[in-house]
Amino acid sequence: MGDARLPRHMFLWCLSAIYMFAFASLYVQIPGLYGNEGVLPARWQLRVSGKSVVEQLKDSPTLLWFGPRLGLDTQQCMELLSLTGALLSLMTLALPVLRDCRVFLVLWILYLSLYQVQKQFTQDNLLLEMGFLAILIAPMKMPWSSKVRLHDSVTFWLARWLLFRLMFVSGVVKLTSRCPTWWGLTALTYHYETQCIPTPLAWFAHQLPVWLQKLSVVGTFVIYLFFLHYNRYFSLNCFVLLQVLIILSGNYNFFNILTITLCLSLLDDQHVNFWLRRPTPKTETSLQTLLSGLAVMLEIGTYALLGYWTVKYFDLQVDWENKSVSSKTAFTYFEFNGFLKTVTVPSIWIGVLSLTWEIISSMFKCACVRGVLWRLWSTIQWAVMAAATVSMFAISLVPYTYIEYDAHSKLWPGVRTVFELTDRYQLANSYGLFRRMTGVGGRPEVVIEGSMDRNTWTEIEFMYKPGNMSTAPPVVAPHQPRLDWQMWFAALGPHTQSPWFSSLLHRLLQGKQDVIRLIQTDESQYPFSKQPPAYLRAHRYKYWFSEPKEDGSYPQRWWRRVYVEEFYPMVHLGDSYLEQMLVQHGLKDKAPLRRSSNAWLPRLLHHVGEHAREMPAPLLLWTLFSSAATVCLLNSLRSRAHQHQHESLQNKHTDKQAPGETRSSVAQEDEKKHEEEDAEEDGKEQEEDATAEEEQKGEIEEEVDSLRKRK
Repeated sequence: MGDARLPRHMFLWCLSAIYMFAFASLYVQIPGLYGNEGVLPARWQLRVSGKSVVEQLKDSPTLLWFGPRLGLDTQQCMELLSLTGALLSLMTLALPVLRDCRVFLVLWILYLSLYQVQKQFTQDNLLLEMGFLAILIAPMKMPWSSKVRLHDSVTFWLARWLLFRLMFVSGVVKLTSRCPTWWGLTALTYHYETQCIPTPLAWFAHQLPVWLQKLSVVGTFVIYLFFLHYNRYFSLNCFVLLQVLIILSGNYNFFNILTITLCLSLLDDQHVNFWLRRPTPKTETSLQTLLSGLAVMLEIGTYALLGYWTVKYFDLQVDWENKSVSSKTAFTYFEFNGFLKTVTVPSIWIGVLSLTWEIISSMFKCACVRGVLWRLWSTIQWAVMAAATVSMFAISLVPYTYIEYDAHSKLWPGVRTVFELTDRYQLANSYGLFRRMTGVGGRPEVVIEGSMDRNTWTEIEFMYKPGNMSTAPPVVAPHQPRLDWQMWFAALGPHTQSPWFSSLLHRLLQGKQDVIRLIQTDESQYPFSKQPPAYLRAHRYKYWFSEPKEDGSYPQRWWRRVYVEEFYPMVHLGDSYLEQMLVQHGLKDKAPLRRSSNAWLPRLLHHVGEHAREMPAPLLLWTLFSSAATVCLLNSLRSRAHQHQHESLQNKHTDKQAPGETRSSVAQEDEKKHEEEDAEEDGKEQEEDATAEEEQKGEIEEEVDSLRKRK
């Protein structure tokens, strides 16, 4: 693999954008979710105790412990951290000079601090792990602008290893869970309508024929399980295509963008220059031509072997009469477990060999640096980054081997000890997306209803989750509506498994505006905007996508539903059951709230929050991103203009060089052309002079002859 300078810059730029999405999306939801009068106030998780700050940081590593020293309560401190992270990541996105390892360290610390008190409503493990890798991948731009950063290829290797773990494990857990929909290849016939927040395109994807849905599951397994492909560009294109299709059919905030960002680690400068249509010099020897030919043959053989395995293990058969492809799983659970035991340990050793090659290659580059001091600095830098990369690789083996017990038991106990010590920082995590398919018998959905007299009930419609059957599914990514997500999880079981639901009903009965904004940003769309409801209850329904009509026309409703059961009984303020639930789950305030400070910082945070939350969150996120992308585009155009101007000045300077000085071949050719043109012009002038002289001689001879005749 060649140099990866350009992919590294693209990786850091994309991660800056994702950080901005994450901080801004969380910022607008803090008062309703974690505020002093929110669903789960963060101050309950960070109660003041007699411990020192160091002991508190050991228990929960978060900067929120320093809030009281700034005169801020927990909600205001969370707003300050998220607002700082959003502005810093926005500046990093717009200005390349800020994409420094120290800036990414600050962003990681800020998001880790917020993560400690928001675990109930989110799981951002992948962002935290990638954020820590960015600290190692990003250069340290010294005051003297050091250009010797030969460790980039070593640390950037960790992104490829994380991508492999994410993809391979996501494919493995779907089969090890013994979910009948994944083994029967029918998972996608339920997926589009049962995912957390579908998009409008999910309705159309759900109408595809069953044989195509099953074939799509086969393609998903092939991409996940056979990711170790010879041609990394083929793997890159396949997986990016898969992620784009997921983005189009479902709102998964910024998770799929994170995965596409990881895919950039498979590129090198040559491939990026090919995309950008930049000319690259090609000097291939006969040996390189021979090796490239062998590589093409090996690639064709890999494609053939991959196709053979796909047809064999999924029993693909073409039905020409019905114009379809039949497929089924042609292996058993025990055979797959045997395959997993066979490949888990060798995959680790392949990773060891690949990392060793990267380290040795970077070491040879350090030896080629000119200058003793530069070579010494490069060697020290290489040693530090190589040690950090090896340590991160060793720690990641613990969550990776969760998929296979024998491989996990063979790990060195010291590695497991280090993993347990660093687990709170989310440096390495286990991943398993859609382990089991939910909603096979229909999508469970909780609908909250309010009433003033216990006779007339009005449904409370959320902005994003399904409720009103005539409302089209929204497009909200990369924003993550955390309350709507948790409503999807709450519907999968009884309300006792979601303690926060009792607090949500309690806040709605109190008419808390911050919580209402989580449900409807536009208060006019909230049915109890003028007066809080006196009674609340919740029912569980089963939702399905509507079907096209027999004539092929589209129905007026996107959903159809059936009532299932009562999810939460009717309650009111002071209701004994509601009070019992709040006390049982520790959601009842025992001490009065502290009065807000009148200092300038709390007042500034309140003023900014009031204006920022008036705009819909997806529109706010895309506005910030568009502004930063515009600045990046203008900077790029200006740098290109300066580059062209500099090249023109160099050419002019070359033209004005003395004759004795060496000149470029282009300048010499121009001079030869000018000399030839001058010679041609001189020849033409000489010919014209000769003809003029002949004409003058002829005229003189004629005059002499006329004089003789006169005499």
